[in-house]
Amino acid sequence: MAERRRALVDQLADALRRGPFHTALRTAIQTRGLSLARLRAHLGRMDVRVAESTLSYWQRGVRHPDPLHALGTVRALETVLGLPPDSLVVLVGPPQRGRGRKPNASFAELITAGPTTRDLLRELGVDPEQVNADLEVRMITERVTIGADRSQGRVETLNASVAHAEGIDRYVAVYHGEVGGDAEKVRVSAGDGCRLGRVRREAHVVVFELVFDRRLAKDETVVLGYTVEDDTGMPCPGYYRLFRAPSGPFLLQYQLPPENLPARMVQEVRSSDALPPSLSRELYCDRGGVVSAYYPGMEPGIAGIALEWE
Repeated sequence: MAERRRALVDQLADALRRGPFHTALRTAIQTRGLSLARLRAHLGRMDVRVAESTLSYWQRGVRHPDPLHALGTVRALETVLGLPPDSLVVLVGPPQRGRGRKPNASFAELITAGPTTRDLLRELGVDPEQVNADLEVRMITERVTIGADRSQGRVETLNASVAHAEGIDRYVAVYHGEVGGDAEKVRVSAGDGCRLGRVRREAHVVVFELVFDRRLAKDETVVLGYTVEDDTGMPCPGYYRLFRAPSGPFLLQYQLPPENLPARMVQEVRSSDALPPSLSRELYCDRGGVVSAYYPGMEPGIAGIALEWE
């Protein structure tokens, strides 16, 4: 134990000297032995308000502190973590202007079903690395209906996006059912702002086009809705949405069967489906059987609500 402690202290000294910021922050948190929830609580006692998800993004390098607005929080982190003054601040660096949009994460980085998804996109003539690249998601709401048999029945999605190029005429959506599910039992229907185009299926993955009624102008906002109904009938362990690029707010709601409520519901964020959650928060449903998870903004990764039935 003492050897591990000495190793962490040495790693921390090296990280503070060399950077980058996220490595130094992550190492300092590990050395102090704090969970993100406890770290956030310590900051709160100093009247510093920061979301647990933001701390998670910072230590993973998914998001970088804004030098114009976050230096007070970074200095408070130095105090809580017992670090020398300005040791993290100098790693934040000066304000960066004119930074372009980050490239989208690949499906293979985020999900084990990545190769299947890429193959289906290619069948539609879509470059898997560029799909929807010129549509910036500003807001998404999803409502998932869970049946009395614990299966996921319907997913209703409303998506507001902004076009960053002229002439975009469709949005390509991907649905991943449960492993072992049957994509042939998945039905897709278009709602507001679009009509259903081509659909491709394999294993438990469905890829489909939502075609707009006209080509978009640059900087135009499009609002589209669609519904996915999965009749596979398997018990639902939770529903997750994949984000390949930074996104605006995401609201996820479950309509649960009042006569058969899960034993536990947990809001989660993962950097990929193969890694443990970077954010985990227990949720509770209201009297109508509705449970909600709100994400003020998303970086590339996976967000959803896990269900435990027993």
